[in-house]
Order: sequence, then structure tokens, then C-alpha cells
Amino acid sequence: MIKVFNIKSIILNYKIIIITFYFLVSCSSSRDYSEYNSVKGKFIESGVASWYGPNFDGMKTANGETFDMQDMTAAHRTLPFGSLIKVVDSDTKKYIIVRINDRGPYAKQRIIDLSKRAAEKLGIIRKGTANVNLYLLNQKVLPSNLKTPHYTVQIGSFFKKDDAINLSKNFNNSFIIQATISKKIYYRVYVGRFDTKQEANLIKRKLSDKGYKGFVKQFEN
Repeated sequence: MIKVFNIKSIILNYKIIIITFYFLVSCSSSRDYSEYNSVKGKFIESGVASWYGPNFDGMKTANGETFDMQDMTAAHRTLPFGSLIKVVDSDTKKYIIVRINDRGPYAKQRIIDLSKRAAEKLGIIRKGTANVNLYLLNQKVLPSNLKTPHYTVQIGSFFKKDDAINLSKNFNNSFIIQATISKKIYYRVYVGRFDTKQEANLIKRKLSDKGYKGFVKQFEN
């Protein structure tokens, strides 16, 4: 007996399988850690949260992953990679849960850099920053002290402050320091604050791949 297959039915079933596969992959890669919602966690610190995304999407994070701005991840200067952090908006009391997989933020007065998706869920995309409290949800070993990083990447030095500002606008994690050398004022643009030279060199290579030439510099302490 010859079996007759319905081509339309086969194509439809194939499409369903493909859609289901991508749905499952999407769900696994954009985990929201909702199983930790009821966990109060250990208070870590208070400060300003910011976010980063488009300029770094697809680049390597400090722990070696490929950064996906649609994942619920974040950058912190010293918390161990893999730490799950509850980020609570001090004003709205809204919260999200993120996994630490990168180093940063690099702007002064900021304590955590959220991925774009995390910032969207917290509701801070438009305003850019928010005052937050951080709580550790899993049992990662904390550093003995949240020390100030010692390395950065210098990507420019200008006589005109406006030129430095224009370059720094390309990064959510840049900052400018004024330096006086031989009675001349320079405005230097830096990207990143890091605990180790290795982390700084990693970012320097990423920036070089994007067309920004720079060098690692150690802060004076």
C-alpha cells in the first residue's frame, strides 16, 4: 500500500517545530530568575544604576560570555561572576533580578550597569539612571572589601572640552578627567574602571575592534 503524504501538513508541522524550538531557545537565553522573587537576599549597597546595550551588543563580557543586551544581566565592579542580584528602585520599589557577567559601570557615582532588557523591565530606559538598592540572592563569596578599581582605558586626549564630550557620548561607561601638563590643559576620555590590568586589556581589545584605539592606564592612588 502506497502512503500519500499531505505536503501542506508536513510544511505546517515543520514550521511549528521550528517556532517551538526558537521559543524554547529564547526563553532559556532570556531567563528572568523569577524563582528568586520571594528571596529577600543580603543587602549589598545603595547607589545609582545605569544601563548599556547597543554599543556593546555581541562583544565579549569580562567573564568571556557574548554580551546580549536582551538577557537579564548586569555589570558590577567587584561582585563575583554568576552572582544573582535583586535590583530595587528606591523610588518606585519596582525590582528586577539580574546575573553578574561583566565589569562596570565606569561612570562616577554608579554602582551597577544593567543590560537594556533589565533596564526596560525596571523602567529606566528613558531617564537612563535610577537610585537603587542591591541584594545578593545566591551564595557567592563576596570580596572582603568593595575596593576602588585601579585601571582604565584612555581613548582620547583633547585641548577642547567639547571634543572630549563628543567622543565620550559614544559610550554609556565613559568619563572625562582634566589634566594640566606644562601649563596646558588636556581633557582625557577614559572608558572603564577595572580591578585588574587583564580586564582593562580585554576592553581595550573590544574598543580596538570597534575602531577606537587606546591604551591601558593605571590610576594614581
